[in-house]
Amino acid sequence: MINLAQKDISHTFGKFVVTAMGVGMLLGIVLIMIGVYRGLIVDATILVHDVSADIWVVQEDTLGPFAEASRIHEDLKNTLKTTQGIDKAEAMTFQNIQLYTNNKPLRVTAVGYDPFGEINPINAEHLIEGRTLKQSHYEVVVSSETGLKLNEKINLGRNQYTVVGITKKTVASSGDPLIYLSLKDAQEVQFSFSNATIRNDKARGNAQQSDLHLVNAIVCSVKKGYNIALVANDISQWKHLSTFTQDEQEEILIKNVVEKSSKQIGLFTVILVIVSTIIIGLIIYTMTLEKIKEISIMKLIGIPDSIIIKMIVQETVLLGFFAFVFGNIFSYFTYDKFPKRVILEVPDALMLFGVILVASVIASFVGVGKVVHADPTVAIGG
Repeated sequence: MINLAQKDISHTFGKFVVTAMGVGMLLGIVLIMIGVYRGLIVDATILVHDVSADIWVVQEDTLGPFAEASRIHEDLKNTLKTTQGIDKAEAMTFQNIQLYTNNKPLRVTAVGYDPFGEINPINAEHLIEGRTLKQSHYEVVVSSETGLKLNEKINLGRNQYTVVGITKKTVASSGDPLIYLSLKDAQEVQFSFSNATIRNDKARGNAQQSDLHLVNAIVCSVKKGYNIALVANDISQWKHLSTFTQDEQEEILIKNVVEKSSKQIGLFTVILVIVSTIIIGLIIYTMTLEKIKEISIMKLIGIPDSIIIKMIVQETVLLGFFAFVFGNIFSYFTYDKFPKRVILEVPDALMLFGVILVASVIASFVGVGKVVHADPTVAIGG
């Protein structure tokens, strides 16, 4: 039996391919938007995963250190180390910094930690060049997203630092690249006053000393056999601090930091899918109109509507399939050009393929309606 859809597509193959490519680019953008959402979630939690602490201890009644400002005294880590159930405790700082490289501004998130401590936020799997920090001053490890090179010098605060290591795909929840400083250097950058501020305060008769022994959070690991939630609750109850487990910190980041962005991306993705469905429907309707005379001839010579309808549905599904293939090709060739992380996953692509197949069948009803109501006398009228 002759396949009418195959014959019709081969007759206008060039137009069919160009149309599928156009719709495919739109579907490729849908895949990229889904990938942006995936990347947003990964970026929001990558630092928390790298620190891999059981408990985050922050200022009382805050959601620190990422969703809200938090300041606590560094020496609290010594108190926490003696708390029942705590195995390790280290102080850390987190701050946004504006660097200037090659006379261009670069916004980064600086992580301060003790290079000689027991908890290191630099994941060995992410370190691609150089080494981690080994000195208390003037060394920095940077993310490859900064564009900085090994042994390059950068000015930060009042001092100059040497890049001793480079990590890959390490960013903050905002998408800004991470840099890692020693805790002492990070405290000086974050909590010390500039020389101009000190002079102005002295002139006002309001001289003040910077407290360089503050941190934004203390991260703890819990001994085996202890319940993490119970240990965290004891700390918050008796030490007048706020505590969050690893899962709770991730939830804070996703809900309080990136929730609105994720909802916006999700809504935009749904709109794109609806637009793609409408466009496929309009294309099928136009294609049907262009061959209405041929369809009328088919009906005039006795070809049943069911065969003609089958042709329209097959063409629509094939258009959706090839558009999906072109969309995947487009997305995989362009996703790494985006400034933020884009994660393309096979399950997302398969889900979109199912949606497009259903949308294509629904869109084909537009052409089917035109076929059913086609007047065979149109063929005679010329």
